[in-house]
Amino acid sequence: MTRETSLPGTRERLIAAMLEVLRTRGYHGAGLSDVLVAAGAPKGVLYHHFPGGKSELAVSAIDVVVGQICVELDNMFQRTRDPVQALGVWLGGAQRSLEKSGFERGCPLATIALESSADDGEIRNALAQGFAAIRSRLVSVLVGSGLSEAKSRSLAALIVSAYEGALLQARVAGSVRPMRDTAEALIGLVQLNLDVRPSART
Repeated sequence: MTRETSLPGTRERLIAAMLEVLRTRGYHGAGLSDVLVAAGAPKGVLYHHFPGGKSELAVSAIDVVVGQICVELDNMFQRTRDPVQALGVWLGGAQRSLEKSGFERGCPLATIALESSADDGEIRNALAQGFAAIRSRLVSVLVGSGLSEAKSRSLAALIVSAYEGALLQARVAGSVRPMRDTAEALIGLVQLNLDVRPSART
């Protein structure tokens, strides 16, 4: 199939379908037949857009979800310069989204990471870069709020790790309680660090 005869938006539909399957079933549970049906695309179109097949499509889906998270964080921090308030909005939104889905649609990043093996080099590299990009967004905001680079990196790593871990716990428990408790602890910790920063004492 040539580029001229491929359906408009087919690549985007394939990525969206893969992302939905990854959210609900994980990488190894993502059957290509299910993805193709959801995207309304024949198998030949898949390999036209993604010669590497399932793994290449998964990498593209990872890049998309990381981009979505980074844009979401950017928008929140643009609306409010208070990192505590922005963090609360972000974590609260994740809780509501998971609960609304009946605890079926979690963040695909941690799910794929847990399933990946040493043979999944491209997927692991995409995940590593994705997590780094999210941490970088948080570091920039925390540094801009007056925290040191080292402290900001530590807090950003903790926030991302706790966010993903709480999401997994909430999903299997069928309750947002793990996320709510984690959000409360993270917000309190960030606020504490902001309260003791040099600029806060002057």
